[in-house]
Amino acid sequence: MIYYCEMASPLGPLLVAASDAGLRGIYFEEHKHFKGKGDWRLDPQHPILQQAALQLQEFFAGTRTGFDVPLDLSGTPFQQAVWRQLLTIPYGDTISYAQHAQRVGRPTAARAVGAAIGRNPVSIVVPCHRVLGSNGAHTGYAGGLERKRALLEFESQRAHR
Repeated sequence: MIYYCEMASPLGPLLVAASDAGLRGIYFEEHKHFKGKGDWRLDPQHPILQQAALQLQEFFAGTRTGFDVPLDLSGTPFQQAVWRQLLTIPYGDTISYAQHAQRVGRPTAARAVGAAIGRNPVSIVVPCHRVLGSNGAHTGYAGGLERKRALLEFESQRAHR
């Protein structure tokens, strides 16, 4: 069973989803790869949703730079490897898709890595917004490029204090 809640954020409303095993998704309005709630159950009291909501509030308040909510990500083994590697990008830092492909051990697969990053279901917590084009361009973000820019600016201001 997938449980969900909705919460406000400085970037607009978020839909947060979890199973009993961990966080399954964080979606912005008009999220590119969101397929709908289906038979999900609204349960803002679910312990993983409460933990995720609290940590997201702390993140947006500037008092949290990393997350420790358990994850229950559904994807191919390749996607899982790409997403796990995203968790190693430090708060306030960025890397290129090519660098990320290197880190995943697939140096010639930057496009495939980019596609997997684009399917990351847990925006913000699994920090796909920290990956940029090779020329530093803000490219590809399922939640919208404006939100990617805002997240990068937000982290940059706090990381370099």
